[in-house]
Amino acid sequence: MGKKASYTVNTLLIVILGLTISCNVGREYSRPETETITSFGDDFAKDSSVTNLEWWQLFNDSILVSLIDSALVNNKNMKMAISRIQQSQVLMDISSADYYPSVNYGLAGSSTYNSVGSNFSNTVTPVINVSYTLDLWGKIRTMNDIALQNYLATEYAQRALQVSIISTVAQAYIALRDIDNRLVISEKTAVNFQYNLDVMQARFNAGFISEVDLSQSKIQVSEAKTAVVVFNRVRSQIENSLSVLLGKPDVAIPRGLDLYNQLSVYEIPVGLPSELLNRRPDLLIAEQSLHAQTLRIGVAETLKYPSITLSANIGAELINPSFLFANLGGQLLGPLFNANKINNNITLEELRTEELLINYKNSFINAVREVKDALISVNTYESEYQLRNEQMQLATTAAELSWVRYDGGLTSYLEVLNLQSSQFNSELKASEAFMQQMSSILSLYESLGGGWTINNVKESQENE
Repeated sequence: MGKKASYTVNTLLIVILGLTISCNVGREYSRPETETITSFGDDFAKDSSVTNLEWWQLFNDSILVSLIDSALVNNKNMKMAISRIQQSQVLMDISSADYYPSVNYGLAGSSTYNSVGSNFSNTVTPVINVSYTLDLWGKIRTMNDIALQNYLATEYAQRALQVSIISTVAQAYIALRDIDNRLVISEKTAVNFQYNLDVMQARFNAGFISEVDLSQSKIQVSEAKTAVVVFNRVRSQIENSLSVLLGKPDVAIPRGLDLYNQLSVYEIPVGLPSELLNRRPDLLIAEQSLHAQTLRIGVAETLKYPSITLSANIGAELINPSFLFANLGGQLLGPLFNANKINNNITLEELRTEELLINYKNSFINAVREVKDALISVNTYESEYQLRNEQMQLATTAAELSWVRYDGGLTSYLEVLNLQSSQFNSELKASEAFMQQMSSILSLYESLGGGWTINNVKESQENE
Protein backbone atom coordinates (compact mmCIF):
# COMPACT_ATOMS: atom_id res chain seq x y z
CA MET A 1 0.00 0.00 0.00
CA GLY A 2 1.38 3.41 -0.95
CA LYS A 3 1.91 6.31 1.44
CA LYS A 4 -1.00 8.23 -0.02
CA ALA A 5 -3.43 5.32 0.38
CA SER A 6 -2.18 4.63 3.90
CA TYR A 7 -2.65 8.28 4.84
CA THR A 8 -6.23 8.22 3.46
CA VAL A 9 -7.19 5.09 5.42
CA ASN A 10 -5.66 6.42 8.65
CA THR A 11 -7.48 9.70 8.25
CA LEU A 12 -10.78 7.87 7.71
CA LEU A 13 -10.24 5.77 10.84
CA ILE A 14 -9.48 8.87 12.93
CA VAL A 15 -12.65 10.60 11.66
CA ILE A 16 -14.74 7.49 12.45
CA LEU A 17 -13.29 7.23 15.95
CA GLY A 18 -13.84 10.91 16.64
CA LEU A 19 -17.43 10.84 15.47
CA THR A 20 -18.17 7.74 17.53
CA ILE A 21 -16.82 9.28 20.72
CA SER A 22 -18.28 12.74 20.18
CA CYS A 23 -21.94 11.77 19.90
CA ASN A 24 -24.14 9.22 21.64
CA VAL A 25 -27.71 9.25 20.30
CA GLY A 26 -30.84 7.59 21.58
CA ARG A 27 -32.16 7.27 25.11
CA GLU A 28 -32.34 4.47 27.63
CA TYR A 29 -35.73 2.93 28.34
CA SER A 30 -36.96 2.28 31.86
CA ARG A 31 -40.39 1.15 33.03
CA PRO A 32 -42.53 4.22 33.80
CA GLU A 33 -43.84 4.89 37.27
CA THR A 34 -47.54 4.04 37.71
CA GLU A 35 -50.17 4.99 40.25
CA THR A 36 -49.28 3.69 43.72
CA ILE A 37 -51.96 1.18 44.74
CA THR A 38 -50.99 -1.05 47.65
CA SER A 39 -53.89 -3.51 47.49
CA PHE A 40 -57.24 -4.26 45.88
CA GLY A 41 -58.92 -4.01 49.28
CA ASP A 42 -58.62 -5.24 52.84
CA ASP A 43 -61.02 -8.13 52.26
CA PHE A 44 -58.77 -9.98 49.83
CA ALA A 45 -55.62 -12.04 50.41
CA LYS A 46 -52.40 -10.47 49.12
CA ASP A 47 -49.81 -13.22 49.60
CA SER A 48 -50.32 -15.06 46.31
CA SER A 49 -52.63 -15.17 43.36
CA VAL A 50 -54.95 -17.62 41.70
CA THR A 51 -52.97 -16.89 38.55
CA ASN A 52 -50.20 -19.06 39.97
CA LEU A 53 -52.49 -22.03 39.34
CA GLU A 54 -52.60 -23.77 35.99
CA TRP A 55 -56.00 -23.01 34.53
CA TRP A 56 -57.20 -26.63 34.51
CA GLN A 57 -56.92 -26.74 38.31
CA LEU A 58 -60.00 -24.50 38.40
CA PHE A 59 -62.19 -27.15 36.80
CA ASN A 60 -63.34 -30.66 37.64
CA ASP A 61 -64.84 -31.31 34.21
CA SER A 62 -62.53 -33.19 31.81
CA ILE A 63 -64.91 -32.38 28.92
CA LEU A 64 -64.38 -28.67 29.48
CA VAL A 65 -60.63 -29.20 29.59
CA SER A 66 -60.71 -31.04 26.26
CA LEU A 67 -62.86 -28.31 24.68
CA ILE A 68 -60.40 -25.62 25.78
CA ASP A 69 -57.47 -27.66 24.49
CA SER A 70 -59.21 -28.10 21.13
CA ALA A 71 -59.95 -24.36 20.91
CA LEU A 72 -56.30 -23.47 21.58
CA VAL A 73 -55.19 -25.73 18.75
CA ASN A 74 -57.93 -25.12 16.16
CA ASN A 75 -59.26 -21.62 16.78
CA LYS A 76 -58.69 -19.50 13.67
CA ASN A 77 -57.75 -16.36 15.61
CA MET A 78 -55.15 -18.35 17.52
CA LYS A 79 -53.68 -19.64 14.27
CA MET A 80 -53.44 -16.06 12.97
CA ALA A 81 -51.70 -15.02 16.20
CA ILE A 82 -49.14 -17.80 15.75
CA SER A 83 -48.60 -16.64 12.17
CA ARG A 84 -47.95 -13.09 13.41
CA ILE A 85 -45.34 -14.41 15.84
CA GLN A 86 -43.61 -16.25 13.00
CA GLN A 87 -43.67 -13.05 10.94
CA SER A 88 -42.04 -11.16 13.84
CA GLN A 89 -39.33 -13.81 14.07
CA VAL A 90 -38.58 -13.38 10.36
CA LEU A 91 -38.50 -9.58 10.76
CA MET A 92 -35.96 -10.00 13.58
CA ASP A 93 -33.79 -12.09 11.28
CA ILE A 94 -34.10 -9.49 8.52
CA SER A 95 -33.11 -6.71 10.92
CA SER A 96 -30.15 -8.72 12.29
CA ALA A 97 -28.75 -9.12 8.77
CA ASP A 98 -27.70 -5.44 8.86
CA TYR A 99 -25.02 -6.35 11.40
CA TYR A 100 -23.07 -8.17 8.68
CA PRO A 101 -21.48 -7.09 5.39
CA SER A 102 -23.48 -7.36 2.22
CA VAL A 103 -21.86 -9.51 -0.49
CA ASN A 104 -23.16 -9.31 -4.07
CA TYR A 105 -22.00 -10.60 -7.40
CA GLY A 106 -22.23 -9.12 -10.87
CA LEU A 107 -21.26 -9.81 -14.45
CA ALA A 108 -20.52 -7.06 -16.98
CA GLY A 109 -19.92 -7.55 -20.67
CA SER A 110 -19.19 -5.23 -23.59
CA SER A 111 -18.22 -5.34 -27.24
CA THR A 112 -16.32 -2.46 -28.89
CA TYR A 113 -15.77 -1.94 -32.62
CA ASN A 114 -12.67 -0.07 -33.80
CA SER A 115 -12.76 1.30 -37.40
CA VAL A 116 -8.98 1.57 -37.57
CA GLY A 117 -8.34 -2.08 -36.93
CA SER A 118 -11.68 -3.15 -38.36
CA ASN A 119 -12.22 -5.58 -35.49
CA PHE A 120 -14.25 -6.08 -32.32
CA SER A 121 -12.89 -5.91 -28.76
CA ASN A 122 -14.91 -8.02 -26.31
CA THR A 123 -14.77 -7.97 -22.51
CA VAL A 124 -16.57 -10.08 -19.89
CA THR A 125 -15.92 -9.10 -16.27
CA PRO A 126 -17.33 -10.88 -13.20
CA VAL A 127 -17.31 -8.75 -10.05
CA ILE A 128 -17.81 -9.47 -6.34
CA ASN A 129 -18.87 -6.48 -4.28
CA VAL A 130 -18.60 -6.33 -0.50
CA SER A 131 -20.16 -3.37 1.34
CA TYR A 132 -20.62 -2.63 5.02
CA THR A 133 -22.31 0.30 6.76
CA LEU A 134 -20.69 1.19 10.06
CA ASP A 135 -23.13 1.37 12.96
CA LEU A 136 -21.60 4.59 14.31
CA TRP A 137 -24.65 5.91 16.12
CA GLY A 138 -26.22 2.61 17.08
CA LYS A 139 -28.97 2.84 14.47
CA ILE A 140 -28.68 -0.80 13.43
CA ARG A 141 -28.52 -1.94 17.05
CA THR A 142 -31.56 0.18 17.90
CA MET A 143 -33.53 -1.14 14.93
CA ASN A 144 -32.78 -4.67 16.15
CA ASP A 145 -33.98 -3.72 19.63
CA ILE A 146 -37.20 -2.38 18.09
CA ALA A 147 -37.66 -5.65 16.19
CA LEU A 148 -37.17 -7.52 19.47
CA GLN A 149 -39.79 -5.41 21.28
CA ASN A 150 -42.23 -5.96 18.41
CA TYR A 151 -41.58 -9.68 18.61
CA LEU A 152 -42.23 -9.69 22.36
CA ALA A 153 -45.43 -7.71 21.77
CA THR A 154 -46.69 -10.41 19.38
CA GLU A 155 -45.80 -13.07 21.97
CA TYR A 156 -47.81 -11.22 24.60
CA ALA A 157 -50.63 -10.68 22.10
CA GLN A 158 -50.81 -14.43 21.60
CA ARG A 159 -50.89 -14.91 25.36
CA ALA A 160 -53.70 -12.35 25.66
CA LEU A 161 -55.65 -14.11 22.93
CA GLN A 162 -54.98 -17.43 24.61
CA VAL A 163 -56.34 -16.18 27.94
CA SER A 164 -59.36 -14.72 26.15
CA ILE A 165 -60.10 -17.94 24.23
CA ILE A 166 -59.89 -20.13 27.32
CA SER A 167 -62.02 -17.74 29.34
CA THR A 168 -64.59 -17.45 26.55
CA VAL A 169 -64.81 -21.22 26.06
CA ALA A 170 -65.16 -21.77 29.81
CA GLN A 171 -67.76 -19.01 30.12
CA ALA A 172 -69.75 -20.42 27.18
CA TYR A 173 -69.57 -23.99 28.48
CA ILE A 174 -70.71 -22.96 31.96
CA ALA A 175 -73.51 -20.90 30.43
CA LEU A 176 -74.44 -23.97 28.37
CA ARG A 177 -74.56 -26.17 31.48
CA ASP A 178 -76.71 -23.51 33.15
CA ILE A 179 -79.11 -23.53 30.21
CA ASP A 180 -79.11 -27.34 30.29
CA ASN A 181 -79.99 -27.15 33.98
CA ARG A 182 -82.73 -24.56 33.47
CA LEU A 183 -84.09 -26.62 30.57
CA VAL A 184 -84.34 -29.66 32.86
CA ILE A 185 -86.12 -27.52 35.46
CA SER A 186 -88.53 -26.20 32.82
CA GLU A 187 -89.28 -29.65 31.39
CA LYS A 188 -89.84 -31.10 34.89
CA THR A 189 -92.06 -28.15 35.79
CA ALA A 190 -94.02 -28.48 32.55
CA VAL A 191 -94.71 -32.14 33.39
CA ASN A 192 -95.83 -31.21 36.92
CA PHE A 193 -98.02 -28.38 35.67
CA GLN A 194 -99.55 -30.70 33.08
CA TYR A 195 -100.37 -33.14 35.84
CA ASN A 196 -102.04 -30.31 37.77
CA LEU A 197 -103.97 -29.36 34.64
CA ASP A 198 -105.20 -32.95 34.21
CA VAL A 199 -106.40 -32.93 37.80
CA MET A 200 -108.10 -29.56 37.36
CA GLN A 201 -109.69 -30.72 34.08
CA ALA A 202 -111.18 -33.71 35.84
CA ARG A 203 -112.49 -31.51 38.64
CA PHE A 204 -113.94 -29.05 36.12
CA ASN A 205 -115.68 -31.85 34.26
CA ALA A 206 -117.12 -32.99 37.58
CA GLY A 207 -118.31 -29.46 38.33
CA PHE A 208 -116.08 -28.94 41.38
CA ILE A 209 -114.14 -25.89 40.08
CA SER A 210 -114.82 -22.91 37.88
CA GLU A 211 -113.57 -22.33 34.36
CA VAL A 212 -111.40 -19.51 35.72
CA ASP A 213 -109.36 -21.99 37.79
CA LEU A 214 -109.04 -24.26 34.76
CA SER A 215 -107.86 -21.39 32.55
CA GLN A 216 -105.29 -20.33 35.13
CA SER A 217 -103.93 -23.88 35.18
CA LYS A 218 -103.66 -23.86 31.38
CA ILE A 219 -101.76 -20.53 31.50
CA GLN A 220 -99.37 -22.08 33.98
CA VAL A 221 -98.63 -25.01 31.65
CA SER A 222 -98.14 -22.63 28.72
CA GLU A 223 -95.61 -20.61 30.73
CA ALA A 224 -93.48 -23.69 31.47
CA LYS A 225 -93.65 -24.95 27.88
CA THR A 226 -92.65 -21.51 26.58
CA ALA A 227 -89.60 -21.61 28.85
CA VAL A 228 -88.66 -24.98 27.32
CA VAL A 229 -88.81 -23.47 23.82
CA VAL A 230 -86.73 -20.43 24.87
CA PHE A 231 -84.03 -22.48 26.57
CA ASN A 232 -83.79 -24.88 23.61
CA ARG A 233 -83.21 -21.88 21.33
CA VAL A 234 -80.57 -20.35 23.61
CA ARG A 235 -78.83 -23.70 24.01
CA SER A 236 -78.50 -24.12 20.24
CA GLN A 237 -77.10 -20.62 19.88
CA ILE A 238 -74.48 -21.21 22.60
CA GLU A 239 -73.49 -24.49 20.93
CA ASN A 240 -73.03 -22.61 17.65
CA SER A 241 -70.80 -20.06 19.41
CA LEU A 242 -68.71 -22.84 20.92
CA SER A 243 -68.33 -24.42 17.48
CA VAL A 244 -66.82 -21.18 16.17
CA LEU A 245 -64.42 -21.04 19.13
CA LEU A 246 -63.40 -24.62 18.38
CA GLY A 247 -62.61 -23.63 14.79
CA LYS A 248 -65.31 -25.80 13.23
CA PRO A 249 -68.54 -24.76 11.47
CA ASP A 250 -70.72 -27.37 13.16
CA VAL A 251 -69.75 -29.71 15.98
CA ALA A 252 -71.75 -31.54 18.62
CA ILE A 253 -70.79 -30.19 22.04
CA PRO A 254 -70.36 -33.05 24.54
CA ARG A 255 -71.45 -32.69 28.14
CA GLY A 256 -69.53 -33.50 31.29
CA LEU A 257 -70.34 -32.70 34.91
CA ASP A 258 -73.51 -30.85 35.86
CA LEU A 259 -73.53 -27.15 36.65
CA TYR A 260 -72.99 -27.44 40.40
CA ASN A 261 -69.82 -29.57 40.12
CA GLN A 262 -67.74 -27.50 37.69
CA LEU A 263 -65.35 -25.38 39.73
CA SER A 264 -62.95 -26.70 42.35
CA VAL A 265 -61.47 -23.33 43.45
CA TYR A 266 -63.53 -20.74 45.33
CA GLU A 267 -61.09 -19.02 47.70
CA ILE A 268 -59.10 -16.63 45.54
CA PRO A 269 -55.99 -14.81 46.75
CA VAL A 270 -55.48 -11.95 44.33
CA GLY A 271 -51.95 -10.70 45.01
CA LEU A 272 -50.81 -7.07 44.71
CA PRO A 273 -51.82 -4.52 42.06
CA SER A 274 -48.18 -4.00 41.04
CA GLU A 275 -48.00 -7.67 40.01
CA LEU A 276 -50.43 -6.92 37.20
CA LEU A 277 -47.60 -5.19 35.31
CA ASN A 278 -45.84 -8.52 34.88
CA ARG A 279 -48.93 -10.72 34.57
CA ARG A 280 -51.46 -9.06 32.31
CA PRO A 281 -50.65 -9.52 28.62
CA ASP A 282 -52.35 -6.28 27.61
CA LEU A 283 -50.12 -4.28 29.99
CA LEU A 284 -47.05 -6.09 28.72
CA ILE A 285 -48.08 -5.32 25.13
CA ALA A 286 -48.54 -1.65 26.04
CA GLU A 287 -45.10 -1.59 27.64
CA GLN A 288 -43.38 -3.27 24.68
CA SER A 289 -45.04 -0.78 22.32
CA LEU A 290 -43.83 2.08 24.52
CA HIS A 291 -40.32 0.60 24.67
CA ALA A 292 -40.13 0.23 20.89
CA GLN A 293 -41.45 3.75 20.35
CA THR A 294 -38.87 5.19 22.79
CA LEU A 295 -36.15 3.54 20.71
CA ARG A 296 -37.53 5.08 17.52
CA ILE A 297 -36.59 8.49 18.89
CA GLY A 298 -32.96 7.38 18.80
CA VAL A 299 -33.34 6.11 15.23
CA ALA A 300 -34.73 9.49 14.18
CA GLU A 301 -31.81 11.24 15.90
CA THR A 302 -29.21 9.19 13.99
CA LEU A 303 -30.39 10.82 10.77
CA LYS A 304 -28.81 14.10 11.98
CA TYR A 305 -25.34 12.56 11.66
CA PRO A 306 -23.36 11.17 8.74
CA SER A 307 -23.31 7.52 7.74
CA ILE A 308 -20.16 5.78 6.57
CA THR A 309 -20.17 2.86 4.16
CA LEU A 310 -17.08 0.83 3.27
CA SER A 311 -17.00 -1.15 0.04
CA ALA A 312 -14.65 -3.43 -1.86
CA ASN A 313 -14.81 -4.68 -5.45
CA ILE A 314 -12.87 -7.69 -6.73
CA GLY A 315 -12.97 -8.84 -10.35
CA ALA A 316 -11.17 -10.37 -13.31
CA GLU A 317 -11.34 -10.32 -17.08
CA LEU A 318 -12.59 -13.72 -18.25
CA ILE A 319 -11.22 -13.32 -21.79
CA ASN A 320 -7.88 -12.19 -20.36
CA PRO A 321 -7.61 -13.99 -16.95
CA SER A 322 -4.30 -12.37 -16.18
CA PHE A 323 -6.08 -9.04 -15.86
CA LEU A 324 -7.24 -8.78 -12.21
CA PHE A 325 -8.44 -5.75 -10.31
CA ALA A 326 -9.51 -4.79 -6.79
CA ASN A 327 -10.47 -1.54 -5.13
CA LEU A 328 -11.39 -0.40 -1.63
CA GLY A 329 -13.50 2.66 -1.03
CA GLY A 330 -15.48 4.51 1.58
CA GLN A 331 -18.40 6.92 1.52
CA LEU A 332 -19.42 9.46 4.13
CA LEU A 333 -22.84 10.99 3.65
CA GLY A 334 -24.58 13.38 6.02
CA PRO A 335 -27.38 15.96 5.96
CA LEU A 336 -26.58 19.56 5.08
CA PHE A 337 -30.01 21.12 4.55
CA ASN A 338 -33.44 19.46 4.83
CA ALA A 339 -35.75 22.30 5.92
CA ASN A 340 -35.80 21.02 9.55
CA LYS A 341 -37.31 17.72 8.42
CA ILE A 342 -35.12 15.61 10.72
CA ASN A 343 -35.87 17.68 13.83
CA ASN A 344 -39.58 17.55 13.07
CA ASN A 345 -39.38 13.78 12.73
CA ILE A 346 -37.69 13.60 16.14
CA THR A 347 -40.44 15.77 17.64
CA LEU A 348 -43.08 13.52 16.04
CA GLU A 349 -41.52 10.39 17.56
CA GLU A 350 -41.37 12.10 20.96
CA LEU A 351 -45.07 12.98 20.76
CA ARG A 352 -45.94 9.41 19.79
CA THR A 353 -43.91 8.18 22.75
CA GLU A 354 -45.81 10.51 25.08
CA GLU A 355 -49.10 9.16 23.72
CA LEU A 356 -48.05 5.54 24.38
CA LEU A 357 -46.83 6.49 27.85
CA ILE A 358 -50.28 7.88 28.68
CA ASN A 359 -51.86 4.75 27.19
CA TYR A 360 -49.64 2.52 29.36
CA LYS A 361 -50.56 4.34 32.58
CA ASN A 362 -54.23 4.42 31.64
CA SER A 363 -54.15 0.69 30.84
CA PHE A 364 -52.83 -0.01 34.34
CA ILE A 365 -55.60 2.07 35.94
CA ASN A 366 -58.23 0.20 33.91
CA ALA A 367 -56.64 -3.15 34.80
CA VAL A 368 -56.95 -2.37 38.51
CA ARG A 369 -60.57 -1.32 37.98
CA GLU A 370 -61.36 -4.58 36.16
CA VAL A 371 -59.89 -6.62 39.02
CA LYS A 372 -61.86 -4.66 41.60
CA ASP A 373 -65.07 -5.03 39.58
CA ALA A 374 -64.45 -8.77 39.27
CA LEU A 375 -63.83 -9.07 43.02
CA ILE A 376 -67.08 -7.27 43.74
CA SER A 377 -68.88 -9.65 41.38
CA VAL A 378 -67.34 -12.73 43.04
CA ASN A 379 -68.44 -11.64 46.50
CA THR A 380 -71.90 -10.40 45.59
CA TYR A 381 -72.80 -13.33 43.31
CA GLU A 382 -71.75 -15.75 46.04
CA SER A 383 -74.12 -14.00 48.45
CA GLU A 384 -76.81 -13.79 45.78
CA TYR A 385 -76.65 -17.53 45.11
CA GLN A 386 -76.94 -18.36 48.80
CA LEU A 387 -80.02 -16.16 49.06
CA ARG A 388 -81.51 -17.56 45.84
CA ASN A 389 -80.91 -21.09 47.09
CA GLU A 390 -82.69 -20.32 50.38
CA GLN A 391 -85.51 -18.71 48.43
CA MET A 392 -85.81 -21.81 46.23
CA GLN A 393 -86.03 -24.15 49.21
CA LEU A 394 -88.64 -21.99 50.91
CA ALA A 395 -90.68 -21.68 47.71
CA THR A 396 -90.60 -25.45 47.21
CA THR A 397 -91.84 -26.10 50.74
CA ALA A 398 -94.52 -23.41 50.44
CA ALA A 399 -95.78 -24.80 47.10
CA GLU A 400 -96.10 -28.30 48.51
CA LEU A 401 -98.00 -27.06 51.57
CA SER A 402 -100.30 -24.87 49.48
CA TRP A 403 -101.40 -27.85 47.37
CA VAL A 404 -102.22 -29.77 50.57
CA ARG A 405 -104.17 -26.76 51.85
CA TYR A 406 -106.02 -26.48 48.53
CA ASP A 407 -106.88 -30.18 48.56
CA GLY A 408 -108.29 -29.68 52.05
CA GLY A 409 -110.35 -26.70 50.96
CA LEU A 410 -108.41 -24.28 53.14
CA THR A 411 -107.22 -21.92 50.39
CA SER A 412 -107.94 -20.85 46.83
CA TYR A 413 -106.27 -22.22 43.71
CA LEU A 414 -104.80 -18.75 43.10
CA GLU A 415 -102.48 -19.27 46.09
CA VAL A 416 -101.34 -22.60 44.61
CA LEU A 417 -100.65 -20.98 41.25
CA ASN A 418 -98.67 -18.13 42.75
CA LEU A 419 -96.52 -20.36 44.93
CA GLN A 420 -95.86 -22.88 42.17
CA SER A 421 -94.85 -20.07 39.81
CA SER A 422 -92.64 -18.64 42.56
CA GLN A 423 -90.99 -22.06 42.99
CA PHE A 424 -90.38 -22.34 39.23
CA ASN A 425 -88.85 -18.86 39.00
CA SER A 426 -86.71 -19.34 42.10
CA GLU A 427 -85.25 -22.57 40.71
CA LEU A 428 -84.36 -20.81 37.45
CA LYS A 429 -82.85 -17.82 39.27
CA ALA A 430 -80.82 -20.03 41.62
CA SER A 431 -79.29 -21.81 38.62
CA GLU A 432 -78.50 -18.51 36.93
CA ALA A 433 -76.98 -17.05 40.12
CA PHE A 434 -74.67 -20.05 40.53
CA MET A 435 -73.61 -19.72 36.89
CA GLN A 436 -72.91 -16.01 37.43
CA GLN A 437 -70.85 -16.85 40.51
CA MET A 438 -68.64 -19.22 38.50
CA SER A 439 -68.50 -16.77 35.61
CA SER A 440 -67.29 -14.03 37.97
CA ILE A 441 -64.46 -16.28 39.19
CA LEU A 442 -63.38 -16.80 35.58
CA SER A 443 -63.58 -13.06 34.93
CA LEU A 444 -61.41 -12.43 37.98
CA TYR A 445 -58.86 -14.98 36.81
CA GLU A 446 -58.77 -13.32 33.39
CA SER A 447 -58.49 -9.80 34.84
CA LEU A 448 -55.55 -10.94 36.97
CA GLY A 449 -53.75 -12.11 33.83
CA GLY A 450 -54.19 -15.86 34.31
CA GLY A 451 -51.17 -17.65 32.86
CA TRP A 452 -52.53 -20.32 30.58
CA THR A 453 -50.24 -21.81 27.93
CA ILE A 454 -50.62 -24.45 25.24
CA ASN A 455 -47.54 -26.27 26.56
CA ASN A 456 -49.13 -26.52 30.00
CA VAL A 457 -52.26 -28.00 28.44
CA LYS A 458 -50.24 -30.65 26.61
CA GLU A 459 -48.12 -31.43 29.67
CA SER A 460 -51.27 -31.81 31.76
CA GLN A 461 -52.81 -34.24 29.29
CA GLU A 462 -49.59 -36.26 29.07
CA ASN A 463 -49.56 -36.62 32.86
CA GLU A 464 -53.15 -37.88 32.98
